[in-house]
Amino acid sequence: MIHVLAIITTKPGMRATVLEAFHANMPAVHAEAGCIEYQPVVDAAGSPATFGPDSFVVVEKWESMDHLKAHGASAHMAAYAAKTREMVAARSIHFLNNG
Repeated sequence: MIHVLAIITTKPGMRATVLEAFHANMPAVHAEAGCIEYQPVVDAAGSPATFGPDSFVVVEKWESMDHLKAHGASAHMAAYAAKTREMVAARSIHFLNNG
């Protein structure tokens, strides 16, 4: 299984708009072969350590690296990227295996 943590930082004030596009794309991702989990998470209220109001983390689980590669090459992900490109300031993606 492949775990992915993607830290997305939007331009100031754009997180809600990017998350709206993300949520609209989720059904297509969940329908992909090999998708186990795919969801955005934000800072918990009252947390002492935060990513901040313009960031969110995407938590993903995929059956294999091949499934993850197919996800990255999908038409709906290209459309999502094009729609949100000008609203994203930074992206850090981490690919992990079980330890």
